[in-house]
Amino acid sequence: MTWEEMSPLLWEATGQTALMVLWSTLFTVLLGLPLGVALVVTDRGGLLPSRLLNRVLGLIVNVGRSLPFIVLMIAVIPLTRLIVGTTIGTFAAVVPLTLGAAPFFARLVETALREVGRDTVQAAQAMGAGRWTIIGRVLLPEARSGLVAGLTVTVVALISYSAMAGVIGGGGLGDLAIRYGYQRFETTLMIVTVVVLIVIVQLVQTLGDVIARRLARH
Repeated sequence: MTWEEMSPLLWEATGQTALMVLWSTLFTVLLGLPLGVALVVTDRGGLLPSRLLNRVLGLIVNVGRSLPFIVLMIAVIPLTRLIVGTTIGTFAAVVPLTLGAAPFFARLVETALREVGRDTVQAAQAMGAGRWTIIGRVLLPEARSGLVAGLTVTVVALISYSAMAGVIGGGGLGDLAIRYGYQRFETTLMIVTVVVLIVIVQLVQTLGDVIARRLARH
């Protein structure tokens, strides 16, 4: 296969991968960030301690993290069809991608928030700050560097997951590698696809590291 033949396929597949990762990242943050915050504030000594709720949330997160992504994709096919109306295509892949990444991101959010010094929270309480004010104006801003680092790791994981989504017709670079590189024995295209994925991951990781370092200085 010549470069002229590969180029349109690569551009289309890269665009599909970017679309999957962007939408999945958005929904992962919308689900994972509140879940991570809830894990911290409902824990013993937290702002809103609730042993039962904390255990339930922890169980949900642990179950979500324990499922291999390929199993999760198949398990949530009925839910995907209910939400999107189909189980094939780029947008259909967003559902399992989000469900797979949200529990992972929630644990990273929890870890970042726990690194905020207890003295900082106690100082805010001493000044009369309410619980939600402490969460929004103390915990999250103080942990922003760790949150960005966690988000970067999550996006990299989503890129990996999106490649696996090609197994069920999710489109993207993974689908391209399977259909052409594996099924049609186009070794050159397979190698180029791998290189493109590596480049994307390196760019995301570098950008995330730069932003996290800058936030850590402030």
